[in-house]
Amino acid sequence: MTNSAPAGTTIYRSRRRIRWIRVAGPLVVIAAIAAALGALPASMSSTALTPTAVLRSDHRAALGEPGAPGALPDRGALGEADGAVPDGTSVFDDGVPGVANLESDLLGALREAATDAERDGVEFVVDSGWRSRAYQEDLLQDAISKYGSEAEAARWVATPDTSPHVSGDAVDIGPSDAAEWLSDHGAQYGLCQIYANEPWHYELRPEAVDQGCPAMYADPTHDPRMEQ
Repeated sequence: MTNSAPAGTTIYRSRRRIRWIRVAGPLVVIAAIAAALGALPASMSSTALTPTAVLRSDHRAALGEPGAPGALPDRGALGEADGAVPDGTSVFDDGVPGVANLESDLLGALREAATDAERDGVEFVVDSGWRSRAYQEDLLQDAISKYGSEAEAARWVATPDTSPHVSGDAVDIGPSDAAEWLSDHGAQYGLCQIYANEPWHYELRPEAVDQGCPAMYADPTHDPRMEQ
């Protein structure tokens, strides 16, 4: 003869077990998710995974910038005097030739936009501005080495004869939030993104203040100015 618990006790225990399963199940799932997230590298932020950030990383590597993934070796004698800009350069840094040699109307529009963006908590950083012909040629050769052909390199880096950077008519703005701010507000300053594959590249289009920015080219190879 065996002892059995009263029927009411069995039902009570069963109900407690069901409630525990209902509570513990979601907790196990949450714990698993937290563990998985904790295993992700700290560098894998939402910003780092945006298309804009990925493209800028690839572009910076093509320019051989120090610390950029896949960057080529330093280019030796070419430096600030040829248009290379130090990290953290702002549009107000008159002592940096890459900024000071920008076309005056472009620079004025950039500074006006940067002042307004700062009120929104966004800071403009100049990744590249004016470049000497020698610097542009060096960048082009680096891009050809990286991408494997002149045709592919031309999607990212123009020749010294065609680059608006050499004439001081183009600027590359970062970080991603600054480029996004310009994408939303740039037209009111006449600042327009020119190439769909380069969200950081801006040029002055004064008519954009009234008419909006013109349609973008897919990449520089579609720009008639590059056919000279």
